[in-house]
Amino acid sequence: MTTTLPAYDEVVARYEPVIGLETHVELGTNTKMFCGCPTDFGGEPNTRVCPVCLGLPGSLPVANRAAIEATIRIGLALNCSIAEWCRFARKNYFYPDMPKDFQISQYDEPLCFDGYLDVEVNGELVRIGIERVHLEEDTGKTLHVGGATGRIQGATESLVDYNRAGIPLVEIVTRPVPGIGALAPEVARAYVTELRDVLRSLGVSDVRMEEGSLRCDVNTSLNLPGEEWGTRTETKNVNSLRSVERAVRSEIIRQASVLDAGGRIIQETRHFHEDTGDTTPGRSKETATDYRYFPEPDLVPLAPDTAWVAELKAALPELPRLHRRRLQEQWGLSDGDMQSVLNAGAVELIEATVAAGATPAAARKWWLGELSRRANETGVELADIGATPGQVAELQGLVDAGKLNDKLARTVLEGVVAGEGSPTEIMSNRGLEVVSDTGALTAAVDEAIAANPDIADKIRSGKVAAAGALVGAVMKTTRGQADAKTVRDLILERLTAQS
Repeated sequence: MTTTLPAYDEVVARYEPVIGLETHVELGTNTKMFCGCPTDFGGEPNTRVCPVCLGLPGSLPVANRAAIEATIRIGLALNCSIAEWCRFARKNYFYPDMPKDFQISQYDEPLCFDGYLDVEVNGELVRIGIERVHLEEDTGKTLHVGGATGRIQGATESLVDYNRAGIPLVEIVTRPVPGIGALAPEVARAYVTELRDVLRSLGVSDVRMEEGSLRCDVNTSLNLPGEEWGTRTETKNVNSLRSVERAVRSEIIRQASVLDAGGRIIQETRHFHEDTGDTTPGRSKETATDYRYFPEPDLVPLAPDTAWVAELKAALPELPRLHRRRLQEQWGLSDGDMQSVLNAGAVELIEATVAAGATPAAARKWWLGELSRRANETGVELADIGATPGQVAELQGLVDAGKLNDKLARTVLEGVVAGEGSPTEIMSNRGLEVVSDTGALTAAVDEAIAANPDIADKIRSGKVAAAGALVGAVMKTTRGQADAKTVRDLILERLTAQS
């Protein structure tokens, strides 16, 4: 039986959503958290392992100083307090990709705590409270093969790759975010976007969601106005900014449908499906008691030196919100124009295009115009559209040099997105360069004049604005490759000479 789901606007008019986000970040260290194995992505399965990260008997972990430093820098950038003393703990649970059957993590004594991150949504500033930033080790990866979906259902066998097991992993946990109403999906996306930008500015991770180095778990609940918060669900491992927003919206609608039918929400993990935008049940959600935490006996406590922490804080780079404000002033954009750039996820793309030689206005035109349109049509992130900032700057350079007009440049851009090469190569290979040679254009101009005697007479009588019609005729004949200014000059020159 098909259930008709309520409309989103109707749901948020009756219910109050509360969201919370748990973000896992793989740090970009050279070696793993507790051993010397390399962390490079893409190696052959089970070739980046040793007795420590495989949890073999007798092996002992040693904490990675670089990972601890990176975690402290993250905490400082998120306005957190840094613990003067904390410990690692064992988090006990069994997964096939957990080689020790426990994970070295932190429980009641995180390295960083009590912070916040401000994000802008539709011109409003929303402060997201950060409950904790703690350090742990990542799990391996289970691969389900032989099925159509890559999930265990329908698979013929499951294989485990432990290369990722033991990579330093930072978990950033927000406090619940109530009171945002219909903006909940947009706030979730804005938070993950801003967090990604902060982490990238710190240089602690490549934050590539498509490779799993940034993964987001989205907690969502609904309650009636004035009542206690509802039971939350946790949508696991959402792997794109667009999907974070879609997952929150989908879960709000689903939970409202359950509650409207008199049902109750089960506290559980859920899987988000990119193709449908829906979530499906995973497993019932464990509590802290289920994990049986206890202090890790093989690692000494951490006690970061206060002078060292102060040095790290003083060396933090310019953070993204301040950086964007400076760019806005440099580019001469209004708050509304800058918000459009932010909404499109184009700040870094435009900045890199300007650095490659384009003006801010030209870079903004291409990224927020033709390329954003294509990204929306294909449902991909703007950064993944297939054009680089260098290529966009090169394209604009061809326009500035008079080798392309805007129409031809859009055609060249199609080839760039399709992977045909650089703008210069595509212009040459397709024969799209603007024709400005007067000798080559004379015949087309004469043909247009002969075909439109009435318009030619108007120009001879002094109505030079009528030349636009003849310019259009020549552009059509030359498939848009004629230089419009040269054509207009030729038309006026010939008809003025005949008057």
